Amino acid sequence: MASSTTGGERIAWPSNGLASIVDYAVASHGRAVAVLVIASLLAFLPGFFQVPPLDRDEARFAQATKQMVESGDYIDIRFQDEVRYKKPVGIYWLQAVVVKSAQALGVPNALDTIWLYRIPSLLGAIGAVLLTYWTALGFVSRRAAVMAALMMATSIILCVEARMAKTDAALLATVVAAMGALARAYLGDRRIGRPGFAGWTLPAIFWTAVAGGLMLKGPLILMFVVLTVAALAVQDRTVRWLAALRPLPGVIWMLLLVLPWFVAIVSRTGSSFFTESIGNDLMSKVASGQEAHGAPPGYYFVLFWATFWPGAALAAMAVPAVWASRREKGARFLLAWIVPSWIVFEIVATKLPHYVMPLYPAIAILIAGVIDPHVLARQRWLVRGTGWWFVLPVVFAIGGVAALIVVGKQLGLLAWPFAAGAIICGLLAWWLYDADGAERSLLRAMAASILIMFAIFGVAIPSIPALFPSVALARAVRDSGCANPAVAAAGYHEPSLVFLVGTPTRLTEGAAAADFLRQGSCRFALIDERQERGFLRRAEAIGLRYSLGSRVDGINISAGRTVSIAVYRSEASP
Repeated sequence: MASSTTGGERIAWPSNGLASIVDYAVASHGRAVAVLVIASLLAFLPGFFQVPPLDRDEARFAQATKQMVESGDYIDIRFQDEVRYKKPVGIYWLQAVVVKSAQALGVPNALDTIWLYRIPSLLGAIGAVLLTYWTALGFVSRRAAVMAALMMATSIILCVEARMAKTDAALLATVVAAMGALARAYLGDRRIGRPGFAGWTLPAIFWTAVAGGLMLKGPLILMFVVLTVAALAVQDRTVRWLAALRPLPGVIWMLLLVLPWFVAIVSRTGSSFFTESIGNDLMSKVASGQEAHGAPPGYYFVLFWATFWPGAALAAMAVPAVWASRREKGARFLLAWIVPSWIVFEIVATKLPHYVMPLYPAIAILIAGVIDPHVLARQRWLVRGTGWWFVLPVVFAIGGVAALIVVGKQLGLLAWPFAAGAIICGLLAWWLYDADGAERSLLRAMAASILIMFAIFGVAIPSIPALFPSVALARAVRDSGCANPAVAAAGYHEPSLVFLVGTPTRLTEGAAAADFLRQGSCRFALIDERQERGFLRRAEAIGLRYSLGSRVDGINISAGRTVSIAVYRSEASP
């Protein structure tokens, strides 16, 4: 038996297997941070460097940042010649700092290396895990805080977002920081009100995090804060505790951080940024399913069981204990964090899996809080839900290996050991739940999650070139021997192609691509088969001399269809 001391209480815990890792972590905050960082890296890094740019959001963000670095203009946001005013500039600046630093350090082809653009997301995801631990310490014991943070580190949704060069992992870190400071103010952190620096620590964390969230994704972070405060105000009939966050100097500090760029973009574009980001992007998401991402209410509830796996398997069993403690101050805050915003997301027409991710840390803390005192519901129909720990690895393993065989035309031998390990860990988590309890079973399921990441992202996806036609097209152009090739694409207009081939890539249609080739030598036309007839007719009409190089067959994962793209090259006139 091993023991850990938290909050003056000494609690005995079984120490063997994966539980010993938690025993080690709870000995000190330093050890807890080390364990959480290592677990996060194991979960987030497989495939981080190998997977090519993903269409469409990741490639759009990366390309806009690339153009900032190329042009030296860090105010305006553009994708080629089109303005990109859907989000503020925060993520682009973070990505640009990484890329510029890599260039300064001599990293070859830094501007075209997608994993450099993913580093802010990786750091944001790790930060979110550590901030979940910090936030949880205000509610539960150190051991439960570690478990809550591990739930976040191994959750499917965060494992995906940590690998993508876009806003959501970084936004999560700012939301958890802000909500953790807000929670401490509500719960009455003893440091609040102290003279000197200590009394300003939480206000500084809160308002800086809010400013960061505003710079990353606009007013979304305010929704979480305002709805939480409003729900607590209705229950408690007071908001006097907000004074601990020094609202007046805090708002001034927040404005000092966010206003310079907003003033700069307004002076550059007038009201265009706000018209596009709030009027066209935000409001259209509320009113209709933007870009075919509409779904009915209940969508997030259904998806939760997969996106928050493996922690989700205990959620139903935790509900009775959470409901029983709903009037306690800590549970009241966490429910105020979750419920109002969840309802809003279910009502809003546009739905994407990662939208509710900032609510998952609160769910993780609630679950961990009832794992710690062993008060999970024991009804047989609820306990059967632990079978999900086994089912999901089986689904992922079969799906991943099937994709390798059918699409990748290979047996996927390297993926099999990881897939088998995930299935075994999931089976043991479910099979031994009654004998070993919730914590050990959850730890086994977390190990299964990490093994799934190795199997899917580390082996399966990078081993299927057909999923990434842009990579093969860029290679065909790069290997042509041309020093400065000019490229036009007809029919296949994915952002990843622009990122990999170059910002000047012209996105057009078949006939115009023929005219483009006619303008000089060392020019390439990448023609989708749907545009090929128009290209050939125009080429014949204008007497174009060209040669057909390779043909790239693959899958456009954004459009959900197969593509066949011919690479045509201009030839000099006789």
